[in-house]
Amino acid sequence: MTGIRRLVLDVLKPHHPSIVEFSQTLSVIDGVYGVNLSLYEVDQQTETVKITIEGDDLDYEAIKDSIENLGAVIHSVDEIAAGKRLVEEVETLQER
Repeated sequence: MTGIRRLVLDVLKPHHPSIVEFSQTLSVIDGVYGVNLSLYEVDQQTETVKITIEGDDLDYEAIKDSIENLGAVIHSVDEIAAGKRLVEEVETLQER
């Protein structure tokens, strides 16, 4: 079975834990090979971050639970990739 290999999530998190602690927590979930976390917006009490997670057969529910246990919420799943290999997006003529 080939499962989820990449998740890109739009997440709203509190200031604490920091993005360093947040990414370290996600990186130790079974099946996760790497985590990239980018800060997009900072408000008085929250931060909006984009989280990219790659691995083999990622468990979305385990990832979601970890994010929620850190006091954050997933706004949206912005990208998902599954299968034997990752397929990168290609720019179309309409997007140029």
